[in-house]
Amino acid sequence: MKRKAAGSADSKDPAKKRPKNTLSDEDARARFRKGLFDKTVLDQYTSQYASSSPYKHAVINGLIDDHLLRKVRSEIKTNVHFTPKETDIYKIHQSGDLANLDGLDDEALSKLPSLLALRDALYSQTFRDYVSHITNCGPLSGRKTDMAINVYTPGCYLLCHDDVIGSRKVSYILYLTDPDTPWQPEWGGALRLFPVVDREGKDGEMAKTPLPDVVKVIPPAWNQLSFFAVQPGESFHDVEEVYHAASKEELEKNGGRIRMAISGWFHIPQIGEDGYVEGAEEKAARKSGLMQLQGNPDQHDQPQAKPIPVEREDSEDSNDDFPLDEADLEFLLKYIAPTYLTPDTIERVAEHFEEEFSITLPDILHPKFAEKLRKYVESQEAQTLPENSKEIEKGAWKVARPPHKHRYLYLQPGQEKLEASPLKELLEVLLPSRQFRLWLQMATRSRIESHDVLARRFRRGMDYTLATGHDGKPRLEVNIGLTPTDGWGDTEDDDGSSEGSSEPEETQESSKKGKKAAAANGKSKGKGKAVDKNTTEEEEEEEEEEDEVGGHEVYMAGDDDGDEDAAIYKSSTEDDNILFFQAAAWNKMSIVLRDSGTLRFVKYVSASAKGDRWDISGTFEIEEQDGEPDEDDNGAEGSGAGVLDESEEEFNGFSSSEASDSD
Repeated sequence: MKRKAAGSADSKDPAKKRPKNTLSDEDARARFRKGLFDKTVLDQYTSQYASSSPYKHAVINGLIDDHLLRKVRSEIKTNVHFTPKETDIYKIHQSGDLANLDGLDDEALSKLPSLLALRDALYSQTFRDYVSHITNCGPLSGRKTDMAINVYTPGCYLLCHDDVIGSRKVSYILYLTDPDTPWQPEWGGALRLFPVVDREGKDGEMAKTPLPDVVKVIPPAWNQLSFFAVQPGESFHDVEEVYHAASKEELEKNGGRIRMAISGWFHIPQIGEDGYVEGAEEKAARKSGLMQLQGNPDQHDQPQAKPIPVEREDSEDSNDDFPLDEADLEFLLKYIAPTYLTPDTIERVAEHFEEEFSITLPDILHPKFAEKLRKYVESQEAQTLPENSKEIEKGAWKVARPPHKHRYLYLQPGQEKLEASPLKELLEVLLPSRQFRLWLQMATRSRIESHDVLARRFRRGMDYTLATGHDGKPRLEVNIGLTPTDGWGDTEDDDGSSEGSSEPEETQESSKKGKKAAAANGKSKGKGKAVDKNTTEEEEEEEEEEDEVGGHEVYMAGDDDGDEDAAIYKSSTEDDNILFFQAAAWNKMSIVLRDSGTLRFVKYVSASAKGDRWDISGTFEIEEQDGEPDEDDNGAEGSGAGVLDESEEEFNGFSSSEASDSD
């Protein structure tokens, strides 16, 4: 999976770039620390790089002249604006127009003379030769500069990727953390490297596959440069979450835990530069694609889909509007709340689903079964898990991989060491059953052909799924939220449950801004906390950000523009393409009709969450029918997916208690 990294400027037109200032060797060296270019120092870094693992990398402490770098930091803090931005893969603050310094006008550059001096030094012939010698990667371009400023505040992160795009040759990070408040490793924000193994596939071909656990952790430090050669299918890394402080007082004492850094790439030589080879960039792109595909790496993904075709009975082909007999209902009543098993209720659910192509059903499980299930999940969460994937997999849980696609714990039906539990009953008894299939067919007015179910546990501070598309005919995707903790922004009271209500969720279609806020922030649009009139806007934003813990599942329309990250769902722009959003919740089922091209991901679960995210996720293939949604409908690929119009009549009669406010 290739990803466009935050702040990349690969799409810049070289013809429009400002000519670089060519520095003499003496001028260039003066901008770095004294002694950096001594042969003994260069040899030391070259040896360090050659012997490093899991792939070759190096760390240089005290790279730049300290006085110059302090001025750079001051200029950035005073003159550069940063915008919060989120996708499936990262949550960061990006510099507005600073994707590349050459794109700025004269007025903007006049406010950043030290930053410009730093850029010229980093891309000088002197330092390019220095990096080239250490990495043994050949000549590097001085014309194609590619640097951006990214700021990570508490709760920010960048998930696993390999940086392979276009003509990139060497990736680097120069840290601008507070020079007077040394960064502490326990604050997070480290550059972390993943090991890669060669696996032989069924066809005998070898494929590179990253393992799910990081093996090298490089914490940030003032004036520290970390760099490595960009290698397709091998240079996998991430940026650890910057962790929240225990209190505002501690955060202030820590200088705000602001991880500021200049991130960038050195590229292969361009036309007219020494070392330029015609067709080299195209060859590198082809090699990158081959490395991504070599040996069919998908065959090593875990978990693998295991769809089980259904054995349809003759009675299912009858025109009976309610094919469940007394024995079927008695079976379902062990697991499903009785209010969801009446013909009128199922009919109304079907009417809504047929119109919207998605629905959310709170309190779906029978109270007695839900109570047993909750006690089981809570008991499991109370136990300490090993951090190492190999140790975890000695038990029943398995670890999803590779990490540049997803990482979470999972259980599949029929899996070895799967102990008897309410969770196993859902996996192996209820969801694969004929009775549930009949119920789901009635609730969605579809005909199911196969089922594939999975129990998932997303560990806080570790797990996520990145955006993936779906190719093929529409299918039903069912999710039952089993997260017992609160703080996920799922209900008005944010208590982790929808207690007292068994009504399908209603959301506010009339307020797109509110829908964006709920989806991006994981926050309820209910009553929430009272706001102090004296609270500043910045303080309100800080409070909201501290409440964001991720874990929500998002469906999005695919972006046809290949130059943009398809999974951007929170940025400075007003437009968004969120189709369906569901925060982590307890005892809540969502059903979505997912069409081809629709992206889906589960947002990274922050270490600040009060617990792990638990769910059952099922895929039910269905027969194609007339009237399936297309790209212009308001289904899972239209802007109204998962949203009930405010004017729509409420679902009544499910519970004697008053329904909770919408998400």
